[in-house]
Amino acid sequence: MSEGDLVRKILPAYPPLARTARIEGQVVLQAVISKQGAIENLRVLSGHPMLVPAAIEAVRQWRYRPYVLNSEPVEVETQIIVNFSLAGN
Repeated sequence: MSEGDLVRKILPAYPPLARTARIEGQVVLQAVISKQGAIENLRVLSGHPMLVPAAIEAVRQWRYRPYVLNSEPVEVETQIIVNFSLAGN
């Protein structure tokens, strides 16, 4: 799935403790986008433990335009990368 298919994106709140500790980086998640466009079966592939909960909380609220194959909506497995940067927050 491309980010263009993303219809609702909630940005994660930067964890205060991670901000204080100056922790930055990516959290990589694996998910299934349901036939309705909801995030399901969200799993962590990598990322700093202080950043993971905020990434999961935000991504669970994301919604995608359903992927259509042969005129039928289908579930799609995808990888999602959430970036945490102190410069941007």
